[in-house]
Amino acid sequence: MLRAGIVGLPNVGKSTLFNALTRTRKAESANYPFCTIDPNVGVVNVPDSRLEPLARIARTSTIIPAAVEYVDIAGLVQGASQGEGLGNRFLSHIREVDAIVQVIRCFEDSNVHHVAGDIDPIRDIETIMTELVLADLETIRKRREKVIKEARRGDKQAKAEAEVLEKLEPHLDAGKPALTLDVPPEEASVIRGLFLLTNKPTLFAANLKEDDLAKADENPYVQKVREYARQHHSCETVPISAQIESDLVDLSPEEAEGYLRELGVNESGVGQLIRATYHLLGLRTFFTAGEKEVRAWTIHAGDTAPQAAGTIHSDFQRGFIKADTVSYDDLIRLGSFAAARENGVYRLEGKEYVVHDGDVITFKFNV
Repeated sequence: MLRAGIVGLPNVGKSTLFNALTRTRKAESANYPFCTIDPNVGVVNVPDSRLEPLARIARTSTIIPAAVEYVDIAGLVQGASQGEGLGNRFLSHIREVDAIVQVIRCFEDSNVHHVAGDIDPIRDIETIMTELVLADLETIRKRREKVIKEARRGDKQAKAEAEVLEKLEPHLDAGKPALTLDVPPEEASVIRGLFLLTNKPTLFAANLKEDDLAKADENPYVQKVREYARQHHSCETVPISAQIESDLVDLSPEEAEGYLRELGVNESGVGQLIRATYHLLGLRTFFTAGEKEVRAWTIHAGDTAPQAAGTIHSDFQRGFIKADTVSYDDLIRLGSFAAARENGVYRLEGKEYVVHDGDVITFKFNV
């Protein structure tokens, strides 16, 4: 299962958000730096409105959603790349995740201490990115020394890698994340092999006060974060109130819906954040549907039918014959599998078929 790390400066709401995402009180949340030391880990179901309609068609009450893992990582401070605060542990924990959700404080509250003394979300983003970039620069400079020696001995692969590092170092030195360096696919593959912190896909969670969430689009802090994220990271910003989400943990779905309505909010920000994380990780969903259960299965964008079959069981991939496939939209529009067959939208797909998000599939295999 792929993992997303929740990062940010101390006291920006990371642990509160983690508790809301995982619907637990696992992570300690307090008004002082380094409240979190060892990372907390939780598995979170991905909200998907398609599951219930599929369950009605399949005539089953058992629904199993897709899931993603979140890791609550200790707060970072300036100088982390040189070991300040919990820097070394913080950076090692980030290396172990597949994507980063950076929580940015976008609210004023004199009762909640900010390590820098005032609220400036862009400064906070740049503080974290600077430490990640500095750590990456150290990584590639050490690597470059090694590959240059190998290239001088005539190693063609080392020479190609050295050329990539020559492009990457000034890019990082300018404070830009590795992920935004525009290189051909073969060079991007070399960069992925370096496991750089700034090469991980990132999204920003703009943490707001309860009263501000309904008008998040008008919030000047959120506007600044969105613009900065677009220009410098080419990534998404999701407004969220960690405190609201934490309050919802103890409520029933009906009570939570009523509470959000009172605040003028249509949907929990957690749902939006989970879905955004899922797509940030390059994940897509296909479904299996029968009387036993309706289940969402996780694949990577671009996976073929046999690869999708392998997520259910390795035998399905090894003995793959074909995939009976119908799109979710066609199935819901026509109301049944029988109608989908009659209308010619229930297809037989082979080994080269690239599975689309929302496909409902029955695999045929033989081992």
